[in-house]
Amino acid sequence: MVLAVLLCSGGAIASLAARQADAQKGTSVDPVPAPPPTSAAQREEIARGRSLFLDACSSCHGDDARGLPGLAPSLHGAGAAAADFYLSTGRMPLANPTDEPTRAEPIYSRDEIDALAAYVASLGVGPPIPRVDPDAGRLNEGLAAFTLHCAGCHQVSARGGIVTGGVAPALQDATPTQIAAAVRVGPFLMPSFNENQISDAELNSIVRYVLSTRHPDDRGGWGIGHIGPIPEGMIAWLLAGTALLLVARLIGERNPV
Repeated sequence: MVLAVLLCSGGAIASLAARQADAQKGTSVDPVPAPPPTSAAQREEIARGRSLFLDACSSCHGDDARGLPGLAPSLHGAGAAAADFYLSTGRMPLANPTDEPTRAEPIYSRDEIDALAAYVASLGVGPPIPRVDPDAGRLNEGLAAFTLHCAGCHQVSARGGIVTGGVAPALQDATPTQIAAAVRVGPFLMPSFNENQISDAELNSIVRYVLSTRHPDDRGGWGIGHIGPIPEGMIAWLLAGTALLLVARLIGERNPV
């Protein structure tokens, strides 16, 4: 198993994973050094994470986690949020580094993911695992922000969609932390947003809105499985067209002579 292609550039497609590691988004050629661990427990967790990394990830990312040309990027400066997101959603490890990372059952336990994330975080300053509080967000603000930043790919219903070179996944199974981490990290084709672009308060609202899409209020309408506005509109047109044809057929029938 390999922890391959941890972060891909916002405009990349799957085949670009074979390019040089320093061209990938989220890594740094010269990252800011991470502060040293301050406790024995932190040092122990980092050491455990490195052991797991050497056993399962170094074949693609190298023993020093600086990546291997044409195979996988450097993880120096990637940050704990990226490691936690990709591992907790089962997007890593990949069977093939050129595959698009898709959601799956996680391979590692929660403790192992924490250790690997701690080790990656120790390699250089990067986005930390975000602390998100959906209850502190505002639903209307979340809808507006999600529509502006996210709905173009994920649909306003957060049910996912097709984009050039990849698939924007549905967000129905993502945890609040995973949603927030994706915003900060920008996995695969998705752009990343820092605190100046989307504040922590706005991020809380986005997460609250996404969670609300899982149990929408269908009062006065037919949900049609909540598959999104475009396919729902196509179904509406199909039903309306069929009804018009039936009406035209009935009006146009001639009485027998």
